[in-house]
This record gives sequence, structure tokens and C-alpha cells, in this order.
Amino acid sequence: MDAVATQKFYRMSPRKLRLVTDAVKKMSPVEALVVLPFTGKRAAEPLAKVIKTAVANAKVLGMDEQTLVFKEIQIGQGPTLKRGIAVSRGQWHPIKKRMSHIRVVVTEGAKVEVVAKKEEKKVEAAAVTEVKPAAKPVIKTKKVVKKTK
Repeated sequence: MDAVATQKFYRMSPRKLRLVTDAVKKMSPVEALVVLPFTGKRAAEPLAKVIKTAVANAKVLGMDEQTLVFKEIQIGQGPTLKRGIAVSRGQWHPIKKRMSHIRVVVTEGAKVEVVAKKEEKKVEAAAVTEVKPAAKPVIKTKKVVKKTK
């Protein structure tokens, strides 16, 4: 069973939201909520709110918060407000104020798989650290002696 949360007509460009979404979609929702406040993007706040809502919906459905994984995170194009600004010589430059629809779907994953992947990374890291670097080559230099007259 999946838990879904949506936010429609959010007044931010989908392009800006997708930058943050791409950074967190491979994490678990709990990890994403920890990382999002530190991303340095204004788009992190609405995305975090929708993820929190999805996690809360999953709890209501009886799912364990620690085993949740993202099934999908969609950032869709909403309607565009067409505005303009007056410029010199009686001209008008258009401004498009874009909106986004955010949709987050979470589902229960296997907690065992996440632990197994972390253990594999530790084993690989240990194997890499055991490799000894090659000995440094010895470079012989010649002394130059100047002859004085």
C-alpha cells in the first residue's frame, strides 16, 4: 500500500524544485527530512512539508517510518501567470510566473536491504584501505661543480 501527499499550485518554478528533488530522491524519507534544511535552496521548504505529510499519511496507514522509501517524487508544471513590466519607450516586457504541482508517494521497503547495502560499502572501503601504496622511486641527482679560473 502506498501513501500519497500532494501540493498543488505552489508559486515556484518546477525547474528550481527539481534541483532539490534530484538530490534527495535516492534517500529514505527520514534521511531526506534531515538533509533538506541544509541544502541552501528555498525549494527545500515546500518539498520537506510534502514529504512530512506523506510520512504522516503512511503512519496513519500503519507503516513503519524507518522502512519507508520513495516510490516516486513528481514535480509537475502548473499554470503560468502572465505578467509584465513597463520599460522604456512605452514598451512592455512579459514575465512568466510559473507554478508547480508536487506529488510524493512513499511505500514500505525492506529495512534489511538498506542495512546490507551499508555493510557492503564498509567491506569495500576496508578492502580499499588495505592496499599498500607502491614505494616511491628514488631519483639520483648529479652534483654540478663549477670550475674557477
